[in-house]
Amino acid sequence: MTMIDVQIAIIGAGFSGLGAAIKLKQNGFDDFVVLDRGTDFGGTWRDNTYPGAACDVPSHLYSYSFAHNPQWSRSYSHQPEIHRYINKVATEHDIAANTRFRTEVSNAQWHEDERRWVLDIERDGNREQVRAQIMIGAVGPLCEPNLPDIDGFDSYQGTIVHSARWDNDLDVTGKRVAVIGTGASAIQLVPELAKAAGRLDVYQRTAPWIVPRTERPYSAPEQWAFAHVPGYQSAVRGAIYVMNEVTAFGLTYSPRSLKPVELVCRANISRAIKDPETRRKATPTFQVGCKRILRSNDWYPAIARPNVDLVTDGIARVTENGIVTKDGTEREVDIIVVATGFHVTDSPVFDRIVGTDGTSLAGVWEEIGMQGYKGSFVNGFPNMMLMIGPSTGLGHTSMVYMIESQLNYLVNYLKTVRAQGITRAEVKFDDQRRYNADVQHSLRKSVWVNGGCSSWYKDHHGNITTLWPGFTFNFRRITKQFDIAAYDVERRGGRALSSVADSAHDAAHAPADDSTGDRSAAVTA
Repeated sequence: MTMIDVQIAIIGAGFSGLGAAIKLKQNGFDDFVVLDRGTDFGGTWRDNTYPGAACDVPSHLYSYSFAHNPQWSRSYSHQPEIHRYINKVATEHDIAANTRFRTEVSNAQWHEDERRWVLDIERDGNREQVRAQIMIGAVGPLCEPNLPDIDGFDSYQGTIVHSARWDNDLDVTGKRVAVIGTGASAIQLVPELAKAAGRLDVYQRTAPWIVPRTERPYSAPEQWAFAHVPGYQSAVRGAIYVMNEVTAFGLTYSPRSLKPVELVCRANISRAIKDPETRRKATPTFQVGCKRILRSNDWYPAIARPNVDLVTDGIARVTENGIVTKDGTEREVDIIVVATGFHVTDSPVFDRIVGTDGTSLAGVWEEIGMQGYKGSFVNGFPNMMLMIGPSTGLGHTSMVYMIESQLNYLVNYLKTVRAQGITRAEVKFDDQRRYNADVQHSLRKSVWVNGGCSSWYKDHHGNITTLWPGFTFNFRRITKQFDIAAYDVERRGGRALSSVADSAHDAAHAPADDSTGDRSAAVTA
């Protein structure tokens, strides 16, 4: 079996994995490999190609601060344009040279005796291993589609497709179509399907709050200004950021202040839906912000169409020919579209990452809940950093901002490793526990705790483990420097570094470019 030795292995080539690779190259860390099961860069923006797929964060904010794109065509970008942007940035930084596409990571295990991660990979039917001193998990929370637990799926004789694994050859023209789910993907997908389907049944468990989508095309003069007026695009980006941060106050500290948002949502419903029963079904019964606030101008007009039926009775089972609701009604359909989101707190990826005592990440989180330190490191998993880890998600602004904050932490960590000859770094459990207790304490007044809904934001322990509490600039502040005092670390020769004083002394006397890890070429075992 072929063994590949690198200093750093990055799993995933989406926004976070690509960003990590770029920052590594910019800071002199060239001995790395990016592993991704897809055929190019993009992650979720490569995989989600369903009709209407788009971002609900403004274009200028949903992009790297170090790679502005003056050519955005619209104020809110659609999937193809985001996908092209990501690959353009990858090309500009020559990241493909360090990347292995069509590569599935089936297992990643920490080997204590070697102080290395060993990753089992499969590429084009060939099995190999990657051995790395440091592993960066950049798979993202929106990568593993979630199928609903409904009886009878196996017996259905028609076509079933998940929104995250869309069949671009699927033709719904004149067909009887059922969509299960009314989340972020569904509200973009349903209006497109409704235009062509003969009949469309939309199965809703919980109605979402939806604000108007203020999307418009950018004019040629605007695009010229973005490209040629110094500071203009950065100023626009900054203004969007500040306006979005205002919402964070309401979500985390004062849910009552979100009442104006609720009124906007209710007006959005009233304008588009005239039928009282459909309007009742489409109106949420929980506080705005408790679940993700969505953006659309097309959703309500779509479900008000005569060929669309909003079904809220609940699904009892799937038959060979259709779907039976709990009231006993069976609706025959030709195509079932599953738009039920992703495994976020229970991703199968967590089962494949095995730490110091042979327990998987899933096993650890099953016991103590989904938690980490600054959304990045997890006790029991040395030399592993997660991108978009626990308590880093957002309900109000761009995840790219959070990713770049983590990249600051990553680079500072790697520089510390290089300067001090560190071979092993593991966050202390007490520091991790205190950090997560502080996060939960900060969430105590939030709409996610008190808003009257259940959501994937919570793990099975009832804690809000996916969301960052409050303003994102606070996360940027705490990830500016790698705080080595929170870690148990070892250096070459086996001596532990147990204090900031020791660390500072060692850093001052270490060679400036003392790289760690084997830099050997691939060997065959």
